[in-house]
Amino acid sequence: MEETIVKVENLSHSYNGTQWAIKNINFEIRQRGILGLLGSNGAGKSTTMNIMCGVLNQTSGDVYIKDINLRKNPVEAKKHIGFLPQKAPLYTDFTVDEYLTYCSHLRQIEPKKIKQAIETAKAKCGISHFSKRLIRNLSGGYQQRVGIAQAIIHNPTFVVLDEPTNGLDPNQIIEVRNLIREIAEERSVILSTHILPEVQATCKHIKMIEEGKLVFSGTMEEFNNYVKADTLTVTFGTSPKQEELLNIEGIVNTEILDEKKFRLRFNTSEEITERIVETSVAKGWHLREIALERASLDSIFAQLSGKSTSKTKASV
Repeated sequence: MEETIVKVENLSHSYNGTQWAIKNINFEIRQRGILGLLGSNGAGKSTTMNIMCGVLNQTSGDVYIKDINLRKNPVEAKKHIGFLPQKAPLYTDFTVDEYLTYCSHLRQIEPKKIKQAIETAKAKCGISHFSKRLIRNLSGGYQQRVGIAQAIIHNPTFVVLDEPTNGLDPNQIIEVRNLIREIAEERSVILSTHILPEVQATCKHIKMIEEGKLVFSGTMEEFNNYVKADTLTVTFGTSPKQEELLNIEGIVNTEILDEKKFRLRFNTSEEITERIVETSVAKGWHLREIALERASLDSIFAQLSGKSTSKTKASV
């Protein structure tokens, strides 16, 4: 039987005593690898992570790290946790070595083991050649690597990364993604983001929080199968009027992409393409191309929250 690395039980938190930031969150993590925590801005992701890392005391519920109650025994539990907040907690007037030495003392690493811990973390994060460089003189990508190094310097079992690629350029994003994959070979990692492609690129399992509630938990494959496409693009030889497209049963919205290309939103996938093809033939529109699109993130949140897309957009 696999060891339970993290267990979250009935986790709830309110900042003002009336509105709940999160409500009755429950899940377990039993395997190494990367778990994606997905949610829109304000959904409750940061609240959940801050509680799981011991930064914030919850209103109710419990978090166990390797069977240690985080609230009752925070020092012991935090020995197994590494945390990179959205804004890395860097002291930019320190050199990389000075900063990681400071972090080693905060993590209560034995003095005789500090040097090796620093060298291991630097090597893992690809920053050994910047040991004597002031952190403020590093690029954004390498500053993020230093932030990840401090999160793993004590060799934790569980690592939480909040928006780790935020603000990086495309090349830096790829490098940090590869680094996270390497780290996850040895431990459990939670990657929090509101960007769906980020989760799809790195994670095998996903949990989604919306309006403070856990609305999905499963594999990336299950997630992709669960979420249904609700738009398609069509290109015609002869451009129809939007009103004519809206008369097709199931079409609820149209968007002109160019003179003869449209994006159509539909409320049911049953025979929608067949109806478009039949109407095109009957009207002489000369259909040239039709393709389903992936559901938008707004639409995904709406589906999983059991709300209409219009209500979701109105509340953002």
